[in-house]
Amino acid sequence: MDNKIKQSLFDIENSIETVGEFMKEVNSFDEYLKHKMLRRAIEREIEIIGEAMNRILRVYPDIKIPDARKIIATRNKIIHGYDEVDDVVIYVIATKHLKDLRDSISKL
Repeated sequence: MDNKIKQSLFDIENSIETVGEFMKEVNSFDEYLKHKMLRRAIEREIEIIGEAMNRILRVYPDIKIPDARKIIATRNKIIHGYDEVDDVVIYVIATKHLKDLRDSISKL
């Protein structure tokens, strides 16, 4: 595997771990909504994940990572459509989808 891909996978894993740390103290969606700084920090980590995924697909477009293009689209929406970011979507990504992504990446 190319070193650039390895670095990008490491960046994704690191961001997933960071989001997990951020979410340890959050017990509900309502609690998540109360903390703007937390929400913005999680959005930033999702941006990093999306950018790393984009770099992977440029080098290895056939890599078997489920929803890779959706991950990139989410990154783009956060960056370019910041006023349209859906807190429910980000919360679900943080509490469910990132675990699935971590599992997929660990199999590569």
